[in-house]
Amino acid sequence: MPKVEHAPHKDGDCFVNYENKVFEDVKAKPGEKALITFHTVANEGSVGFVNLLQATRLIRKGFETSVLLYGPGVTLGVQRGFPRLGDEAFPGHMNCNKQVAKILEEGGKVYACRFALQALYGYGEQNLIPGITPINPQDVLDIILLARRDNAFILNTWTL
Repeated sequence: MPKVEHAPHKDGDCFVNYENKVFEDVKAKPGEKALITFHTVANEGSVGFVNLLQATRLIRKGFETSVLLYGPGVTLGVQRGFPRLGDEAFPGHMNCNKQVAKILEEGGKVYACRFALQALYGYGEQNLIPGITPINPQDVLDIILLARRDNAFILNTWTL
């Protein structure tokens, strides 16, 4: 058997140089906007949560940030918890809900498609996290077109 000749790693060790930032720290110019769209199922992969974190970061960089939840993306905006709403059944269970709430608290806007809520997933507007604005399904395309017209940064989040 080969012999291991180094001490085991311990808490606090670093495996990479996380302090070396390669690119400039971009901040929004006055009036710059961002739109993050979500067509992904909550808690079935990391992309939804990661891009909610990106939305929060865009707000903190000064972008007027909007989040669009449509199709399965509306599942990111419904209230959750077990055994009661708001209860975290296990660590991380409420990550998406908490991040949506943080986006709203920090001045972001969150929109959810009414068609997807009711027709696809059987939710009503009362199931949404407070502060989310329900929208007409025809508004889904228009919010994207408005962002494009405003030269907003658009990040589309899709999973199948």
